[in-house]
Amino acid sequence: MTDPNAYGTSSGHRGLDLAEPLIFELDAPGRCGVDLPEAPDVPNRLGGLERLAPIGLPGLSEPQVVRHFVRLSRNNFAIDAGLYPLGSCTMKHNPRLNEKLARLPGFADLHPLQPAATVQGALEVIDTLSDWLLKLTGMSAIAMSPAAGAHGELCGLMCIRAALQARGDPREVVLVPTSAHGTNPATAAICGYRVEEIPANEGGRVDLQALREKLGPHVAAIMLTNPNTCGLFENEIVEIAAAVHGAGAFFYCDGANFNAIMGKVRPGDLGIDCMHLNLHKTFSTPHGGGGPGSGPVVLADALAPFAPLPKVVRGAGGLELVEQKSTALGTAGSFGRLKGFHGQMGMFVRALAFILSHGADGLRQASEDAVLNANYILAGLRDLFSLSFAGPCMHEVLFDDHFLKDTGVSTLDFAKAMIDEGFHPMTMYFPLVVSGAMLIEPTESESKDSLDQFIASMRHLGNRAVAGDHEFFAGAPYLAPYRRLDETQAARKPVLRWRPEVQEAAE
Repeated sequence: MTDPNAYGTSSGHRGLDLAEPLIFELDAPGRCGVDLPEAPDVPNRLGGLERLAPIGLPGLSEPQVVRHFVRLSRNNFAIDAGLYPLGSCTMKHNPRLNEKLARLPGFADLHPLQPAATVQGALEVIDTLSDWLLKLTGMSAIAMSPAAGAHGELCGLMCIRAALQARGDPREVVLVPTSAHGTNPATAAICGYRVEEIPANEGGRVDLQALREKLGPHVAAIMLTNPNTCGLFENEIVEIAAAVHGAGAFFYCDGANFNAIMGKVRPGDLGIDCMHLNLHKTFSTPHGGGGPGSGPVVLADALAPFAPLPKVVRGAGGLELVEQKSTALGTAGSFGRLKGFHGQMGMFVRALAFILSHGADGLRQASEDAVLNANYILAGLRDLFSLSFAGPCMHEVLFDDHFLKDTGVSTLDFAKAMIDEGFHPMTMYFPLVVSGAMLIEPTESESKDSLDQFIASMRHLGNRAVAGDHEFFAGAPYLAPYRRLDETQAARKPVLRWRPEVQEAAE
């Protein structure tokens, strides 16, 4: 095999992937991409506020600007380019139909302060999407305003806190399993709770006995992910709910992995009191979508009265947003507003388009296919890679670094080599309950052909690592526009602002 380093060039380019400087480094004085009119010959009325120095924006021609951003875009890996195996993040295919509908003028041009009478169609979308999410989860109320999954967690815990205060029973502890998403303990702490950890058992699930020992009159809630971040369904979930409720606490479920069980089981039937839903992880909306994301929270009967405002309701004159607490509308116990407006309209349109395109049977099949694809990868790699917990898995499969023992190759080394194979690395070192975690989630969108290609590349790298080719992995990636970066220094000493050399010298 030819050494990839042999293809070094004087320009720094690699094939058609060009080494691209910062846009400020392309600046040339006097260069501009547009023709501007001459300054009018009128008296200066700025009163001494006129600019005395350059604004600091780079001067480039129009072709330079276009080429700069196109070149940068070539360095991005996207779900449209290939399989995105990030575990826990669920990088789903985003159908173009969803995007087309979100761009319709009646949705794309809305203003949040429009009168309700002028946005009946938008409110209908929110109401219809709410109805689907309630039916899929088996819950009785929903808050649509949270702007992301972590924001949904905050909403759920604020509902729980309001419910406890309403019954005169303030509590101070939230229990969080070791396999939880990092936002779970962070959210609990932000809400003023003390976090106590629940260990996992040998099977990678919540240790039920340890949970029972932690429960007491001081516990407000448990925050649990199901399926959990080890890619496993919590098979004692009903017993967990019974134990939590027996102690007078509430059961919060992180819905990040709902893509594995949608249409198969309703969380409300398992005893869960509230759960957020990441629309980008289950219902195909983009991550962020060019702005806020969306993390609706579904609530069981016990927490429904405490949901935040505003809330869509059907009145005599049509759909409207309830902005104030109302005894007649059952919102008197609400903890108030979570954010200024009622969620992210673009995300709602995309999610509803995905749901209506699939129907109930199609949504169920999406979950089944996601689980099938993850288990196909498990079956294709389990004889070479070290499986963290006995299978089968749900929609993501978890390997650890035990198969790399004594090879000198780390999980990070392995992930960097995947870039040369044309694959974005899987989630690394998470969850923390296993050593050198490799969490892989293919989603339901991948074909058998793409999975076979991924498995073949992983086996090629796995065999090379086990054979002891440490030097190769230590140098990877070889074919990326930039080689291995110093990630430790990037985290500890980030350079977040470009400054011209002249200014640096002056300082």
